[in-house]
Amino acid sequence: MFLRNAWYVGALSKDIDRSLFATRMLKEDIVLYRKEDGSVAALEDSCPHRRLPLSKGRLLGDQVECGYHGLTFDCSGACTVAPGLKQIPKSAVVRSYPCVERYGMVWVWMGDPELADESSLIQIDEWDNPEWGVNSGDAMELDCNYLYVTDNLLDPSHVSWVHQTSFGNSDIIGLPLKVDVEDSGVTVSRWSTNVEVAPFYKQFVKFDGKCDRKQHYEVRFPSLAVIKAIFLPAGSQTENPSEYHKDVFLMDSYNLLTPIDENRTRYFWFQLRNFSPDDQKVSEVFNHDVRFAFMEDKAILEEVHANLKEKPAALDLPLDSGPMRFRRRMAQLIEAEQTEKTAETA
Repeated sequence: MFLRNAWYVGALSKDIDRSLFATRMLKEDIVLYRKEDGSVAALEDSCPHRRLPLSKGRLLGDQVECGYHGLTFDCSGACTVAPGLKQIPKSAVVRSYPCVERYGMVWVWMGDPELADESSLIQIDEWDNPEWGVNSGDAMELDCNYLYVTDNLLDPSHVSWVHQTSFGNSDIIGLPLKVDVEDSGVTVSRWSTNVEVAPFYKQFVKFDGKCDRKQHYEVRFPSLAVIKAIFLPAGSQTENPSEYHKDVFLMDSYNLLTPIDENRTRYFWFQLRNFSPDDQKVSEVFNHDVRFAFMEDKAILEEVHANLKEKPAALDLPLDSGPMRFRRRMAQLIEAEQTEKTAETA
C-alpha cells in the first residue's frame, strides 16, 4: 500500500521541542522529540508491555519513560530501565526511525534504516538564495487517500474550475498537456500563450497586459510535488530559463504528502518566489491565499474519496494520463519493495 524506503515529512520543525509529539505515518504511530543537543529523535509510539503510547509518558533527558510502569527507552529504542526487574527482557524494545531536519521540516525514514540516505532528499538550490523569498511551511489533514492528492497535483486542468478566483481562469481551458515520465517521477506541463494573468498572480507580476504562462506539475515518487508557476509578458515564451524576460514571475510550490493511513493524508507545503525576499506582507498574502486554494482542493478531494469508495469511476479522460502513469509506476515500486522484503525474510 505504501512505499516505505523513502523520506516522509513527520512534522514542521517549529512544532518539535522538549515535549513528546505524537503523529501517525503510513499506519504507524510515532513519537518525535528534540534531544538535548537539539537534534530530533523518532521512536515507535507504543510501549511493548501494554501498548500505552510512549507519548503519554515523560521525557527524561534524551530517554522516554512509559507512563504506565516506567519502562524507559533510549533514542535507539533499547530499554534501559525496567523497574522491579533484575534483568531487562529482550523483547523490551521499540523501533527507532532515522530522521533529519531540512527546509523547516522533520523528515522520517519509514523503511529499512540501513537504506536511509540524506542525499536522496530533494535539493532546493533557491532555498538559500538571498534573491528569493520563502513562504514558511504550513500543514493540514485531508480525509482522503494520498493517491487522490497526487492525481490532483498532476492535473493542471482542474485549476480552471476549482481555483477560479486564484490560480485558474477560462483562458487555459482545453489546452493540450505534455506528460514526461522519468525514474524520479512524472511531470505534466503546458504553455498558455497570450492569456490573462490568473487572479492570484496578477497582484505580483511586474508587467501589464496578457502573459505567456507555464504550468509545471511534477510529482516525485512516492509523494513529493513541485509545482512551478512561470509568467512572462505575452510573446516572450521560452523553455530556456537563462532567456526569461527580466520581469519573469517564478513561484515554486513544494507540496509534501505523508499518508496517515489508507483514508487520510497529511499535507505539508511551502513556496519560494523570485521577488520580495524580505517582504513579510507578501509572505502573509501567500500564506493566506495559498491555504485558501488548498482548502478548495481539500473539499473536492474528500468528496472524491468518499464517493469513489461507494461507486468506482465510470470513465477516464485524456487529462488523466499523468496521474494514471504515476499510479502504475508507484504500484510497480511498491510491489518490487515488498517482493525484495519477502525474499530477505524467506
